[in-house]
Amino acid sequence: MAATRALSLDRLRPDRKTLLWGALVVNTELLLLLAYAAYGSADLLSLSAARLWVYPFVWINVGVWAVVRTDPSPTSVRNRRLAALAAVGYFAVLAYAGGLVGPGNGTGALSVAWTTLPPGWAPALTYNGPSVAFVLIPYRVVGYLALAYLVYATVIDATGSAVTGVLGLLSCVSCSWPVLVSLAAGVTGGGSGLVAAISAGSYGLSTVVFVATVGLLYWRPFGREE
Repeated sequence: MAATRALSLDRLRPDRKTLLWGALVVNTELLLLLAYAAYGSADLLSLSAARLWVYPFVWINVGVWAVVRTDPSPTSVRNRRLAALAAVGYFAVLAYAGGLVGPGNGTGALSVAWTTLPPGWAPALTYNGPSVAFVLIPYRVVGYLALAYLVYATVIDATGSAVTGVLGLLSCVSCSWPVLVSLAAGVTGGGSGLVAAISAGSYGLSTVVFVATVGLLYWRPFGREE
């Protein structure tokens, strides 16, 4: 058990190659933000606006990093299918609770926001049809897909573990945090569409919850006993 815990903690330590790639990615993102700042309005340079600029890259960087470093355990085809079904269902719940997808009441207008939003928020694709509507903001799509993949890996580990009890429950409870925060933001923010998706809710809180959830699902210190 001690060896398993040590192995799990070792997975959290980035190697030299990861650090180099991380530095390259962060520098590229900073250049994108500086270019957008030069192109956009000076009002966007306020502290509150700057935080909104940074949040999307936290989601994208943390989510992609966790997915790249996650290797689901070998298991049967049946277990993989069950895990995939759970992951798809979880993504669907996140997409609905987070406002990416919902009922429509429009005529089918499709639009793409490119330069009117900061990188990470843009390019944002919006559609409002007679029966369905969606607001695809890049950082939320990437973040929710990352969470769904980590749920897939977690379910696979849990099905082959003899100690899933408390630890498995912990991970399952953590999965609900982004859903609850998204629902709370929707209730307090109200409205629909791209403007409401950007202005509603506490993005600082949702970012902390997202990072914590990714951390727990990535760590998942069970199902790896030798």
